[in-house]
Amino acid sequence: MRLAVIPARGGSKRIPRKNVRPFFGRPMIAWSILAAQASKCFDRIIVSTDDEEISQIAISEGCDVPFIRPPELSDDHAGTVPVIAHAVEWALENGIQANQICCIYATAPFVDPVDIRRGAEVLDREVCDYVFPVASYDATIQRAIRINGEGKAEMFYPEHYTTRSQDLEHAYHDAAQFYWGTRSAWLERKAIFLADSVPIILPRSRVQDIDTEEDWRYAELMFAVLSGQPKSA
Repeated sequence: MRLAVIPARGGSKRIPRKNVRPFFGRPMIAWSILAAQASKCFDRIIVSTDDEEISQIAISEGCDVPFIRPPELSDDHAGTVPVIAHAVEWALENGIQANQICCIYATAPFVDPVDIRRGAEVLDREVCDYVFPVASYDATIQRAIRINGEGKAEMFYPEHYTTRSQDLEHAYHDAAQFYWGTRSAWLERKAIFLADSVPIILPRSRVQDIDTEEDWRYAELMFAVLSGQPKSA
């Protein structure tokens, strides 16, 4: 059995109420619910939230909200793994024997049902704990620069000052869309970004984390281009 869990707390600070803020005519969380439904991967899709408005929107989008997330898992320090582990524990206590569980972030309007299915196929095929999407950095991280306390430039890796960018290793970052995991991995609260995880590569054009107003505006522009919908929709 496969279970989707969409974590969506109500207390977002940098973008207030971002999980339910309108994005191209729908609450932001609706895009993740729609992708989960369209993937046809799941026997059940639930939202884990502490918020009544989020709960009502999720239900109106055809999603289950079978419990209210406890306060200790709803503050600014609550991590993804313990939040999903809590949902998996609830499922087991209620007779839901899910063997594969996918966390889908509520603010991932570019998540593609095809990619969700790809992740499920990899989890079926490979011996691993997690499967998650990544995208390549658009610059070589080995030549990254910091600004020190005196306002001057320093290289993170000065040994690569003269190394050609084409000779440096490719680096990837978490796409922040979804994480497939086995039941045991979630319950044991294993970290995701370790050797027992398998990444699947997405094009950078379909990856945008949304943590600031600048991120939100950029996501609107990306979505308008990819979907052909006007930004004012």
